Amino acid sequence: MPPVSFLLAITHHASVRLAEAAFVLLLFAGVWLAAADRFGQRRTRSTVAGVLIALSGLLLIVASHFGSFG
Repeated sequence: MPPVSFLLAITHHASVRLAEAAFVLLLFAGVWLAAADRFGQRRTRSTVAGVLIALSGLLLIVASHFGSFG
């Protein structure tokens, strides 16, 4: 049985795409937080923004650990 890290290898191009997706999610989360403050739906929008930030962090970890980004 091959090692697990071998099965999770990501190409350089795929890791760059994952990182780009993570940065776009960070951008949406920032806009979402600004809209939450502006339109008064703080709790729901803050929760969604927090999930987006956590997901983008996870994508950046995967891109830098398993791919050749960074």
